[in-house]
Amino acid sequence: MAEVAASLADAVAAITREAASLAQARFRTDFARWEKSTGEPVCEIDLAVDKLLRTRLSALLPDAGWLSEETADHPDRLERERIWVVDPIDGTRDYIRGRPGWAVSVALVDQGRPVIGVLDAPARNEVWRAVAGSGATLNGNPLTASTRRDFAGARVPTDALPKTDRDLATVEKPNSIALRMAMVADDRADLVATLRWGNEWDIAAAVLIAAEAGGCVTDALGAQLVFNKPDPRAFGVITSSRGIHDAAIARLSSRARAIIGR
Repeated sequence: MAEVAASLADAVAAITREAASLAQARFRTDFARWEKSTGEPVCEIDLAVDKLLRTRLSALLPDAGWLSEETADHPDRLERERIWVVDPIDGTRDYIRGRPGWAVSVALVDQGRPVIGVLDAPARNEVWRAVAGSGATLNGNPLTASTRRDFAGARVPTDALPKTDRDLATVEKPNSIALRMAMVADDRADLVATLRWGNEWDIAAAVLIAAEAGGCVTDALGAQLVFNKPDPRAFGVITSSRGIHDAAIARLSSRARAIIGR
């Protein structure tokens, strides 16, 4: 089974690399871009990458369902045990602005859990991979997540911290939430937290990468994340070292409940 999983992961990584190469070839060139809704940018490259991924991945596993940011959702995915969960360009804002903080994100979910995850960030020369039960790698090198145990001073990829969190430390913040989560897997950050409704395609691959590297990932209230739900969203995500995860939940859960209750 391990050999089959590794072989399938290699095929997924090769397809993701093809998609990332397509995006990289058009990076910092002229292309059409618009807003799907207020504050939700998209560009023609998002759609081209989505089309390539759906064609290649569907041919790889014809029985698997499909959930992508750039494809209309269809309820037939709920009948499938396996499903591709894809963000063609996670971090579209950085892509459009010519900044490197974007990645192609592909996950294979089996019975609600990611089993293969790939993030390909060609502008950063980074390829992140994980297979359930087999660990995570960055450019082929094994990853070990942050092992921080003290919450104060934890490194957070953000532009600025609110006053109540100024006991933490800021580090580089790529626009891609998946790449920020992967930073915990590579011990470049100790904590990534969001307090808003987010989509499964934003985090599916990164959840597996962080967990397989030894990090801890839950929603904003500390619950386990499950994928391929009828409503493919979760409220928030907290990715951290195992040593500070309880402290992160304690710090943020009241804020999360206040937001949900509004």
